[in-house]
Amino acid sequence: MPSTPKPLLLLGAGGTSAASAAYRGDPLASIAAAYPVVLADADAPDWARPYLADHIAVDLADTEATAAEVKTYAAHHELSGVMTYMEHHVVTTALLAQQLGLPGATPASMEACRDKALTRRLLDAHGVPSARSVLADDTDTAVAWAQEHGFPVMVKPRAQAGSAGVMRAATPSEVRDAFDRASRETVLGLDRYGPQGVLVEEFLDGPEISVETAVLGPGDSRIIAVTRKQVGPPPTAQEYGHCVDAHDLLLTDPELARLISTAVDAVGVTCGALCIEVMLTARGPRIVEINGRVGGDLLHVLISEALGLDLARIAADIATGTHPQLRPTRDLSAAIQFLYPDQSGIVQRLAFPSHLTEQSWAERLVTTATPGDRVAAPPAATYSDRLAHWIVRGTNPAQCAERLGRIEGELELLIAPPAHTTACSR
Repeated sequence: MPSTPKPLLLLGAGGTSAASAAYRGDPLASIAAAYPVVLADADAPDWARPYLADHIAVDLADTEATAAEVKTYAAHHELSGVMTYMEHHVVTTALLAQQLGLPGATPASMEACRDKALTRRLLDAHGVPSARSVLADDTDTAVAWAQEHGFPVMVKPRAQAGSAGVMRAATPSEVRDAFDRASRETVLGLDRYGPQGVLVEEFLDGPEISVETAVLGPGDSRIIAVTRKQVGPPPTAQEYGHCVDAHDLLLTDPELARLISTAVDAVGVTCGALCIEVMLTARGPRIVEINGRVGGDLLHVLISEALGLDLARIAADIATGTHPQLRPTRDLSAAIQFLYPDQSGIVQRLAFPSHLTEQSWAERLVTTATPGDRVAAPPAATYSDRLAHWIVRGTNPAQCAERLGRIEGELELLIAPPAHTTACSR
């Protein structure tokens, strides 16, 4: 009889909402199928409980308290590893792995991933193609840098995720507006974690991709998958969709492989699963960001459908020192589209026609807003204004694109403008 694996500590479930369950349920289920999962989080959401072997109640924003609670737990329960799929907890995960003598990246390397200003400095120091940037203390500094280096520029928070607060700016006035938004916008409470600040960066023009990467040891970085991104209209950089193709030539592109390897080495990651964002410019690929965890936005589903690889399981295996399965078993394409409001207002109706669910190529059709919700249209829209998403599979990206468009064309959506009232008093 095979022995039962030792428990795996997971930092953060990902929230209690229905949207959290839609985005995080599959990865957690996949991890739990391989390892007994012990969740460290303030609460265990209802959607997550069926997948948990145990729960440590702790405020993950308090690193010292979390470390103390985990140390006490580990004294009585032997753990196989520590992992997270949440951007919030990558540094704490590395710290706990180090303290418990378990596989993992160093805290310093995860801090380098969390802090985009530090990422840029390390990439520059190691000669890794990236973007020129400055950590701007105020709007005057931001405007002065943009005027010196040329418009347009990208303005972004120092330690956010999900394209929160990332704006393209083409004039001094737009830089000031973008700086203000980047200073205050957050996603999923990420403002409680990581350093504060705003970066102004060189605008990198070209298609954007993300590269899921397995780091199996020093100097051993392997590309798991390449995701082609659909970015919304300027000035925001929000992601409207993704596509993964088993036949993507970038999977075996030597220039991209060198870029990924040198970038991983520059920030010092020697163990883990990363999501590395890259811009394919006319001058060659350039690093946009290095994320110290697997990609979100349901990329795990696309990778499973297109390549037959289990991204969450790969991350869990690496966290426990187990060699992951990295050989694709499928050769298809899969894509996802996110629906943003076309106008600001109140959602009146949002539904997929029932016959679409019968299509064998439709992997899922999910609404994440409900009638009565107030939503904002771009450019004011944020990650939380997404209304729905749908995933399709196909033999190639073109077929996936056609199927995504078919669903969008048949989706039933009605948004009413917000009511305007006037008040008069004497």
